[in-house]
Amino acid sequence: MALPAAAQEKDPQGALPEPPIRVVPVENVRFDYAQVLRVEPVYQTLRASRTEERCDDVPVVEVRSQPSGGGESPGVFGRIVESFKGMFREESAPKANPQTAAQASATPRGGANCRLVQVERQFQRPIAYDVDYVYKGTKYRSRLAEDPGNRLRIRVSVTPWVGDAASPP
Repeated sequence: MALPAAAQEKDPQGALPEPPIRVVPVENVRFDYAQVLRVEPVYQTLRASRTEERCDDVPVVEVRSQPSGGGESPGVFGRIVESFKGMFREESAPKANPQTAAQASATPRGGANCRLVQVERQFQRPIAYDVDYVYKGTKYRSRLAEDPGNRLRIRVSVTPWVGDAASPP
């Protein structure tokens, strides 16, 4: 009798029986809001270097001409009069050669021992946010790309647990 039972389990071509069909339950999804407890930014540290020219300052001594009248320095009134005279003198004076003016402005006013120096700088920028939040009395932590503010929109998914693929008896 064992022979006919074995013959019934195999189909006529000798293939094994098909495995039982497994049904995957549909996921139930809804959206809700959770209360944000704390937001902590996660920073990326960037280092950059560039070359700058540094010069040691050399004091520049300016030579002033003494006023023509007496060896004393003029008072406030005298300085005002001299400045007005200077304005009128510049207007009436012949125009200077543009080449000599350019050379005078291109000359450095102090500074010697110039050298190139490597300058290192550090920058920090937020790349993510660690967010602590509570939903239905349970605390959670997630790393997000943006700061969510006081409330965080969450996706709530409920699916029945089928367990390990247990075959029916």
